[in-house]
Amino acid sequence: MMDATKYAPGYYPVPAGYDSWVKKDHIEKAPAWCSVDLRDGNQALIVPMSLEEKLEFFRMLVKIGFKEIEVGFPAASDTEYEFLRTLIEKNMIPEDVTVQVLTQCRDHIIRKTFEAVKGAPRAVIHFYNSTSVAQREQVFHKSKEEIKQIATDGAKLVKQLSEEYEGNFLFEYSPESFTGTEVDYAVDVCNAVLDIMQPTPDRPMIINLPVTVEMSMPHVYANQIEYCDKHLKYRDSVIISTHPHNDRGTGVACAELAVLAGAQRVECCLFGNGERTGNVDAVTLAMNMYSHGVDPKLDFSDMPDICATYERVTRMHIYERTPYAGQLVFAAFSGSHQDAIAKGMAYRKEHGEHRWTCPYIPVDPHDIGRTYDADVIRINSQSGKGGIGFVLEQNFGYNLPPKMREALGYKVKSVSDHSHKELSANEVLHIFEDAFLNRCKPLNVLEAHFAQVGGITATVTLELNGQRKVVTSVGNGRLDAVANAIQSATGMEFHLETYSEHSLDEGSTSRAASYVGLVWGDNTVTWGAGTDTDIIVAGIKALVSAINNK
Repeated sequence: MMDATKYAPGYYPVPAGYDSWVKKDHIEKAPAWCSVDLRDGNQALIVPMSLEEKLEFFRMLVKIGFKEIEVGFPAASDTEYEFLRTLIEKNMIPEDVTVQVLTQCRDHIIRKTFEAVKGAPRAVIHFYNSTSVAQREQVFHKSKEEIKQIATDGAKLVKQLSEEYEGNFLFEYSPESFTGTEVDYAVDVCNAVLDIMQPTPDRPMIINLPVTVEMSMPHVYANQIEYCDKHLKYRDSVIISTHPHNDRGTGVACAELAVLAGAQRVECCLFGNGERTGNVDAVTLAMNMYSHGVDPKLDFSDMPDICATYERVTRMHIYERTPYAGQLVFAAFSGSHQDAIAKGMAYRKEHGEHRWTCPYIPVDPHDIGRTYDADVIRINSQSGKGGIGFVLEQNFGYNLPPKMREALGYKVKSVSDHSHKELSANEVLHIFEDAFLNRCKPLNVLEAHFAQVGGITATVTLELNGQRKVVTSVGNGRLDAVANAIQSATGMEFHLETYSEHSLDEGSTSRAASYVGLVWGDNTVTWGAGTDTDIIVAGIKALVSAINNK
């Protein structure tokens, strides 16, 4: 059995009164984004990216729109160092992009970091040391004052070297393991660093308050952020940043609530890559804002290409139900869901709607490069008539009457159920064609000629089981006259219950599609469809198909 007595909350709540953020219901403005894929994400890969792969990933991040990119821990490995030097020496850093490098508050590491970053057009020197109770007691065996001394010594060296080396440097400090640190102590350490760095409004400093390990529910972290927002010195010269990990599975909530509580910047990775359960997912955060009508300032309009590049260079797999990006996140297999989506799509078209309100789908898949036919309505044994009908209409133009959709639905579901697989749009089309379209055996109408005598008189040449017969009959219209002729010649008893038609193509040579539902003497119903460039012929083919389905 599991023993819960081993565990207890390890976080440090702030005093009451630091929760004004709860009055806000959504984020109104995108934060500054910093991608840490190439550092935090890369160090978490089973096989870290090569130089060429890191360069490709960097170019993708720039294309997406990241203006701050943490490119590595250059003192950690030769590849990290070489990557940074390549970016600088080959002028690969756009003017509006700032690179960021990470260093511990250790003398030799700070010095090697400046050696790696010299000549960068604009760079953030991100230095850190751990401040949590667990780290102080178990790892460093140091007091609060001694831990703060590590931070301030690091700050002094960073400031000194920034004046000695060529480059345009900005600064970031992180009290690592912030979530396991007494918040007033974390503020004390950060303020001591700020006193050394002396930020100004035109050269602000980033104070990053990381969720190094998720230890609380997200609202506790938000309260901690608001406390820091109210107690950090030089507040008009400080950018509060957040760097959530996902140990409790609530990294996105931590980031969103932190922004409500005063955080102005988010460090994140594409698709939540990172140590252990990962960093907060940049895609989910940005698209959540987008779904509320807020421009996230990141461009995910070609999500399939971003996903393919990410999977190739990181060798990671994007889970099929990863929000917005997974292969199945827009997929609806359930019949009721498919029906609602199909009706929502029709409503948008009929009313010329711009605002997205379609049931079950929070954003328009087209906005991120996904398609309705392959991504939204997916057909298996759980699918319903609405979805199956939508697939036919969306992909091939067939707009079946509702009751006919139901009849097709049963056939499609039966095929999927017995084959134990999902069906493609083409497979649905083939089932429709085989079961309902232009069926000409055992009965066929070879010719039909019409005259307006006593209504509509039809002279019909039939072929039934290989035998031809010419019959003349009268009806209220052409199709009714043909139907009466067939009944007269064969002795069949049915009446035309449903008839509809529409154009399949555009132009003078467009095909027409017709659908016929017949009710027979024993109250059974059969369906047929017909296509032809002549609307009358299409109707006759649909009638014959429905008869042949008895």
